[in-house]
Amino acid sequence: MTERETPSVDGLVVGILGGTGDQGRGLARRFALAGHQVLIGSRSAERAQSAAAELGHGVRGLANADAARAAGVVIAAVPWEGHGELLSALAGELAGKIVVDCVNPMGFDKQGAYALPVAEGSAAQQAAALLPDSRVVAAFHHVSAVLLLDPEVDTMDLDVLVLGDDREATDLVQALAGRIPGVRGVYAGRLRNCGQIEALTANLVSINRRYKAHAGLRITDI
Repeated sequence: MTERETPSVDGLVVGILGGTGDQGRGLARRFALAGHQVLIGSRSAERAQSAAAELGHGVRGLANADAARAAGVVIAAVPWEGHGELLSALAGELAGKIVVDCVNPMGFDKQGAYALPVAEGSAAQQAAALLPDSRVVAAFHHVSAVLLLDPEVDTMDLDVLVLGDDREATDLVQALAGRIPGVRGVYAGRLRNCGQIEALTANLVSINRRYKAHAGLRITDI
């Protein structure tokens, strides 16, 4: 950022829709360790409460609508198959909020992972179309859930690419990414450029399978 002041995210309440999946639980764990109040949402409040109890660190489990309503920033970490339906149903609760979409539309066959076509161009653009009263930002696509959940991993060697059309919102999400030790939030363009970011995840899956790794991305020269 060009001499812009990094926004404070102290005291920010983070809600994670789909928080019982590996990615959601991993992000919940890291943000809770960073001192945030974290709410994980699920279609079943009981399932969310069970996952929250396993995570500890003050994480709370709620039904998706309650987590969306109570959080300051909401991360959508739901499976692609239920992405559109869930966000449509929560448009009211998410109005006026920053919604961070980290969903990667991918399929798998005998040749491995591949990117799925999305009519709107990307999952994040679909979210923006379904949530006209929210500030949609795309981020956290290339973060390994395995590393996020591993208690032996204290710091992660990773840049998080952050995309969006609202500069204040992307600045805040960059700052939020930086709360995870070793992680840097890097602005990577407008929301219209998110399709290739989501699709790149299929390449990382291929890298990880070949090299038995949990590869992420680092951007040079900044």
